[in-house]
Formats: sequence, C-alpha cells, structure tokens
Amino acid sequence: MLLEQVAKVSAEVAQTSARKKKVALLAQLLREVPVAERAIAARYLSGEVGHKTGIGYSTMSEARVPPAAAATLELAGVDRRFAAIAAWKGAGSARARKDEYGALLAAATQLEQGFLGAVVVGELRQGALDALVVDALALATGVAAKPIRTAYMLAGDLGVVAEAVLADGAAGAARFGLTLFRPILPMLAQVADDARAALATIGGEAALEWKLDGFRVQLHKDGDLVRAFSRSLNDVTASIPELIAAVRALPANRLILDGEALAYGPNGRPLPFQDTMRRKSAAGADSTLRLSVFDALLVDDQTLLALPARERIAALEAAAPGLAVPRLVTADPDAATAFYEAALAEGHEGVMAKALDAPYDAGNRGAAWLKIKKVRRLDLVVLAVEWGSGRRKGLLSNLHLGARDGDGFAMLGKTFKGMTDGGARLADRPAPRARGRPRRPHRPRPPRARRRDRLQRRPPLLAVPRRLRPPPRPPRPLPPRQDRRRLRPPRRRPRDRDRRRRHPAVTRGAR
Repeated sequence: MLLEQVAKVSAEVAQTSARKKKVALLAQLLREVPVAERAIAARYLSGEVGHKTGIGYSTMSEARVPPAAAATLELAGVDRRFAAIAAWKGAGSARARKDEYGALLAAATQLEQGFLGAVVVGELRQGALDALVVDALALATGVAAKPIRTAYMLAGDLGVVAEAVLADGAAGAARFGLTLFRPILPMLAQVADDARAALATIGGEAALEWKLDGFRVQLHKDGDLVRAFSRSLNDVTASIPELIAAVRALPANRLILDGEALAYGPNGRPLPFQDTMRRKSAAGADSTLRLSVFDALLVDDQTLLALPARERIAALEAAAPGLAVPRLVTADPDAATAFYEAALAEGHEGVMAKALDAPYDAGNRGAAWLKIKKVRRLDLVVLAVEWGSGRRKGLLSNLHLGARDGDGFAMLGKTFKGMTDGGARLADRPAPRARGRPRRPHRPRPPRARRRDRLQRRPPLLAVPRRLRPPPRPPRPLPPRQDRRRLRPPRRRPRDRDRRRRHPAVTRGAR
C-alpha cells in the first residue's frame, strides 16, 4: 500500500470531530491494508514509527527538501528505511541519519512529508491515537474492544496486536499474555485531594504506600538474567547495575516486579527527581540508588495480574521482603492522614492509596489507584520570554515566571506548557493601536543573531494587575534658578559672511 493512502486517511481523521466517523475511517483503511503491512499501518496511525531513529527537530529542520511530484513510497519500503536509520551507530551516524532521512523526504509528496515528520517526532495530531486504532480494530474485525485493549497493554506494541487480530480475530488477541522480558504498560493513578477523600473514593479499607519521587522501573528476572525497563518500555538495564544486583539476589527464580528507583544523599534523605535522573545516567556518583517495589506481576510460575491487590501484596512481601515500599492497610482517615504526614516528614512526595480488591490494570489510569501529594498554587507574572530554537526557531518559547518580591519581582522558573505554535506567533505581534491613529502593516522580522541564553525582552503576555505594579519613580528635581543657565546649550556665534549678509549696508548694495 502507498504511504499516501495512509497519510490521506490520517488527514481526514484529524479534520473530523465525530469519534465514530474517525473510527470508521481507520477501520476501512485497516481492512484494505495488505497482510504484510498491517503492523506498519497500525503503528503509523497510532503515531509510532516502531524504530528508535534518533531523528529530532534539528535533523528535521536541516533535512528540508522539495517534495516529489508523484506518490511512489510504499509502507514496507518506508519501514525498511527507518530500520536502516535506526541501525546507524558510532561516529558519523548523525550525518548518515540526516542524509538517509533527507533522501526519504525527497521521494515523498508534500502530504507524505508532513505525515512522516509528525510520526517521527511523535506529534501526529488526529485525536486519541492508540485508543482510536484499538476501536478501529474492533470495528474492522467484530471483536470486542476490551480483549484487544488488554492484548495491547500486555504486548506494548499495537502493530503486533493489529496483525494478530486482523488475521485471527479474538483468538489472535487471546495469544498475548504476560511474558518475561516483554515489558507491559504500567498501571497509572488518578489524583485525590487528601487521605480522607481517597478513602471515601475507594469506599473502605485501602493500602497506603509512600509515593516516591523517582523513576518508574519494571524488573524481569529469569534465573541470573535480569533486565529493567522504564515507564516508556525502554531497556535501562545498563544504567542501574545496583538495582539489577539486588533483584538477582532474590530467592525466586522468575519474577516481574513493578517499583520505583530513588537516589538518597549521604544523610539518608531522598534527593530531588533531577538528581535521581542524573544518578541513573552517571555511574560513580556520591548518592545511593535504591529500589522500592510496590507490586508483583509474576512470581515463579504464578501470574498475578488478574488477582486482587491484597493477594499481590502478600506475594510481594514473601518474594522481596527487603525491597517492599512502606505500607499501611487501614480504613481510618486519621491513621491515613498521619501516615501521609510521616511520608512528607521523610522527604517524600506523599502517599498512594490503592483498592485492595482491584487487579493490575496495565496501561489504565483508573480510580483504583489514587495519588495524594502536597500541591502549592501560586499567582505568577510573565517577566520575559525566550526565542525558540530547532522546530520553534523564530517563535516565542519558554516563559520566565516570577512573583512579587518587595517593590519588584523575583524569577521562580520557566514554563512552556499551554502555548501552541499559533499562540507563540500571536504573542510575538505588537499590541494593537488605539482607534483613530494610523496603523502600519505588521512585517514580522526574524530575530537577530544573539547568544542562545540571552533573553528577548517583550511586553508581558499577561496583564500585570495595578496593585502588583511597582510604584513609579519620582521626577528628578530641577536645579536652582541660578544653575539653570548652565544646562542651556551655548549659542552658536555667526560666521563673518553671515554678519555681512545681515548688515544693512550690504543689503542696500545688493539691491
């Protein structure tokens, strides 16, 4: 199948607001895709390439080429090119990836270029990507959406699931289960205001656990072979050797554990998330990286996914007693609040409240898990804005936020959330003139070359309330009357020819 057909359907889905029509368009396309290209089409429509290409915004901006006149690219050929790009390693690989990607764009039409760029950087905007494809698979095959969604959560690859379901229907979806060294999507949590509200939502006794501000890790063990996977299902085994050694020392032969890795300082207090991530990527740091496990998905030959949390907790404490996160099982709101305050006193983010009768719902953000953490809300003012780089070159980027500090403002941090490309362009325009005054047409100019870290001062994007504005400066006092003459500019003495020209005799002679 031509890539242009997939790109056209993606554009139609993006322009359609009705969810049922989106699903119908995707289902019709999935029925027409050849057998060998079903997995590729499903991945592309869900916004995934299927390969770690290493292509970012800078590579895309440098690889701009004129589009092809006619569509010739096929899905299988595009996938082979992406596989070749991902295979480049070592010195010169960045240049080779850019050249290969540029050659791919040169063979693509304008529509295909836009689709490929959006898929590569993960910015395909056509609605709920993977959820739409799951519903489209259900419509195209007549299989219920729930088993397809479960298969996707267990496989972690929508392309493989689409290939199996389109070929064998419900039997294809049933083939996917929990398998060692094939990570599954993690279960996620909703937010609760406090411990009392969390217990009320769960409706009875719940398990409260410390919420650690580290990075999520899923550990798979088969004998002496141990591998670790991140929240995004990437293999991070090489960066956390001490955690691998801790899991290898556990008595169970086969394990799949879900936990959190957190760095601690010399005083035993947890470090901020940024320091934990630096510790993960740099060996030999002076901080200690520890593993805290809060769920068990597989212990030896017993799969625990469908079991209630009460049984999974018991299996975890038996298989890894020294690695289990601190936990309190209670239905008392006062005890839950005290446990939350103790977690904060230890330097952690808060607590997690988990329903004891809920299974492990991979990839879902449901009410069975609730996170309770301290939230601080501040009213801030935009102080400055930076010019963007890469894909956002020529647009406004990071906003510098500050709070009132005496007569001025103190900068607290940066943010870019909530601003689209269109908003960045509008924010860069000058303020409109008052009525009745002539207005010249706006001609946007690119920013002048400057250091990357230098700020471009602009009028604030948010109106500063009058009560927050610093008081105006008092006018400078005038000097005494006898000193004002010194401030006047000296008179210019006329030249001789000017004197003659103004003399009456000279003027009469000229007449």
